[in-house]
Amino acid sequence: MTHSFDRAYWQQHWQQAHGDRPGSMAGNPPNPYLAQEAAGLAPGTALDAGCGAGAEAIWLASNGWQVTAADISADALARAADRATTSGLTETIRWVEADLTAWEPGMRFDLVTTHYAHPTMPQLAFYQRIADWVTPGGTLLIVGHLHSPETTSHGHGHHPPAEATVTLADITASLDTAEWEIVTAKEHQRPVPVPGGQTVTLHDVVVRATHRP
Repeated sequence: MTHSFDRAYWQQHWQQAHGDRPGSMAGNPPNPYLAQEAAGLAPGTALDAGCGAGAEAIWLASNGWQVTAADISADALARAADRATTSGLTETIRWVEADLTAWEPGMRFDLVTTHYAHPTMPQLAFYQRIADWVTPGGTLLIVGHLHSPETTSHGHGHHPPAEATVTLADITASLDTAEWEIVTAKEHQRPVPVPGGQTVTLHDVVVRATHRP
């Protein structure tokens, strides 16, 4: 089974798979790697590429960043904007409905981050595309699903499909060391709650790199 990860896929994903029931992604806290990796950075401009329900964009805004949050799903952005309004952060986040394989931001950012975003293009090509949007001296933060023998093709979420996974070596090798300084490169496992009171283990890859001036 393969996944197209197009607009229709993500609209259905947000409308049906993750509604407002307890444990849904729509109410999830921000990815813990964001706070770990960005806490020491001076706030500036940030792009959350594939922002989903907005938890990471809201965290960034609450910590002083001017955020552009882009996603292909209008439904996800509506949920995200509602959360931002509740948090009182509407002035520091710009929500953009965009296909990140074709969209051009028209600027570079001090921080470009993405968390489990899966576009129609190959994962590594997507990471290379958004890396071009980091200003010299800025930071790229990638959080992705780690490719492992346990990876299956039974759906996005608890068991990400193979085409949505990457290896740590592939990501770091895709960043030219003449242009990028790798600050963090790690594989990690973490339990997350799911509906029904259960937990699943996510196998993650985290890369933070600084764009050399």
